[in-house]
Amino acid sequence: MLFNTLDFALFLPLVLLLYWTLFRRDLRWQNIFLVLVSYIFYAFWDWRFLSLIFLSSLVDYLVGRQLGKSGSPLKRRLLLCISLFFNLGLLVVFKYFNFFVDTFVDTFALFGTKFNRSSWNILLPVGISFYTFQTLSYTIDIYRKRIQPTSDPIAFFAFVSFFPQLVAGPIERASNLLTQFETKRLFHYKKNVSGLRLILGGLFKKMVIADNCALVVNTIFENYQDQSGSTLFFGAVFFAFQIYGDFSGYSDIAIGVSRLLGFDLMRNFNYPYLAQNMSDFWRRWHISLSTWFRDYVYIPLGGSRVSRTRLIVNILIVFLVSGLWHGANLTFVFWGFVHALFVIPVVLFFKKEAAFNASRKWPTLREIINIGSTFFVVVIAWVFFRAETITDAFQYLEIVFSKSLFTKPYIPRIGILLLFLYMVFEWMQRDREHVLDIGYIDSKLLRYSIYYLVVFGIFYYAGNLQPFIYFQF
Repeated sequence: MLFNTLDFALFLPLVLLLYWTLFRRDLRWQNIFLVLVSYIFYAFWDWRFLSLIFLSSLVDYLVGRQLGKSGSPLKRRLLLCISLFFNLGLLVVFKYFNFFVDTFVDTFALFGTKFNRSSWNILLPVGISFYTFQTLSYTIDIYRKRIQPTSDPIAFFAFVSFFPQLVAGPIERASNLLTQFETKRLFHYKKNVSGLRLILGGLFKKMVIADNCALVVNTIFENYQDQSGSTLFFGAVFFAFQIYGDFSGYSDIAIGVSRLLGFDLMRNFNYPYLAQNMSDFWRRWHISLSTWFRDYVYIPLGGSRVSRTRLIVNILIVFLVSGLWHGANLTFVFWGFVHALFVIPVVLFFKKEAAFNASRKWPTLREIINIGSTFFVVVIAWVFFRAETITDAFQYLEIVFSKSLFTKPYIPRIGILLLFLYMVFEWMQRDREHVLDIGYIDSKLLRYSIYYLVVFGIFYYAGNLQPFIYFQF
């Protein structure tokens, strides 16, 4: 079920009505209801994969309970390995099996033996990378004795399957989200208002920005050999805004819907295209994933408290694994490698984090240069993320950096202008939680004029319905 469909527009009000009327007085029944509607929400894609969510929840709940009881280091390591092998095994089978099959088929084809690829393919369950990482963090944190295991299986199953963030995050920690399932939720007017603002802003990002950019991006990337360098460059820029509007729009809607249900999810995007260097970008982009890799991969490897050589290796490992998390394709791995190349110098030579002066209305020349150069690197890296193959990505960039880069691009100028204006608005809101966080405006008429303008934009300028990009991960 997509957030931007009529199905969800009917589903959500019904859920909220029942949640805050029939089930508001009993926490346990409220959680049971959330498990039920979350499973219904997921079943709209493929009900067969509900068994994976159930098994992942069951295994990590039981492992967590045993970890809480055991004082034996050997038994605790064994229990942790069970969780790791089960969850990572799901990812390997369902996410990387087809890659291994393709490699197997191609290898035997060299020796004259042919296999039918289609008979070997396995469907990728929506959201599997997100909920497996969420359950993994639970057992790892119990193993590290940072949290205590829950004794409430219903609360844990609701934590794993919570429908707003089930299929594309944010990837929550038990220390934040699970504790909220164990605590009575109350209806708060201000929390609901902020939730509605987030939903409205998220729908605008997705339906107006991302879906319209997708129309341009798909045409350009599918026929990149016939385009000029300038057109391809702006095609990559449009993809940068497509994936940003698509993914951050989903996160905003997820966080907003959660607030309507009385929950607070972590912030997942913090105006990433205003980043002043690549390290700053990763403090602002997909924050739930970047902090997950920081806490469960980077720090266990030694973090930054190691030699410079080891530090470089640690950063490379984190970004290569991050690329691989997105899929078994060299394009994703190289995308991670490009980011690592530009993060390493920042970590090695710039100890002070980039920050804006909140009192300034407009950026300084230095900030403009920093933001522009960082955005340029991010855009170039996105080419590898979007391209079908690594060869396509390099050929695409070869055309970008040819003489035709200085020719007139075949891109809708109004689109470039609107994206620029949107970034100006993000700059103005940079110290706010999100772009529609405008409660500080005293004029009620002005506030509601902005809301109605956004609603008008959604209904009038929405592009063709496109699936959320991160569903494939």
